[in-house]
Amino acid sequence: MPFTLPDLPYAKDALAPFMSAETLDFHHGKHHQAYVTKLNELTAGGPLATATLEDIIVKTYNDESKAGIFNNASQHWNHIQFWGWMKPKGGGSIPGNLEKKIKEDFGSIDKFKEDFTNAGIGQFGSGWCWLVLEKGKLKVTKTANGVNPLCFGQQALLGCDVWEHSYYIDYRNKRADYLKAFLESLVNWESVAAGFEQGLKKAA
Repeated sequence: MPFTLPDLPYAKDALAPFMSAETLDFHHGKHHQAYVTKLNELTAGGPLATATLEDIIVKTYNDESKAGIFNNASQHWNHIQFWGWMKPKGGGSIPGNLEKKIKEDFGSIDKFKEDFTNAGIGQFGSGWCWLVLEKGKLKVTKTANGVNPLCFGQQALLGCDVWEHSYYIDYRNKRADYLKAFLESLVNWESVAAGFEQGLKKAA
């Protein structure tokens, strides 16, 4: 079955003023749609046409002959997660078990947010910053372009898109302000916590 663009889990104006309807119109309606369209074109009739999105990402990572497939598959997956990691009136308190683990592995919530923000600021050019679960430990990482934690056997719990199209309409070149708004006012911590609990069950 061809891949499809999922609907946003909220109205396009629901994340304003931290992420505008105009940004979502371009980012979701045009950029994400373009990844889906290209991925379907590149996999049609081939051996990956019936593979899951996750399998395509893992199988094509670091295969130069399939770079186009990887880039579009990975960005499709990244954005599916990204939309779900945000909600209207997001941010705020972090559910108990996840909050406890963040404090355990980073020292404090503030230190986690500092590390996450610095990863996003420090990613040169396009890419993502992540909170991942790896071997029972939380880590902050960053990746270039469309590369994601699946490529390294990690579970992505939270990711922020730092490609310019994700923030330039609303923040221009102020990536740090965008990352602050993401953490303080957009993150759906309940969704992140649910992913964390699932990760613990898988590891048990």
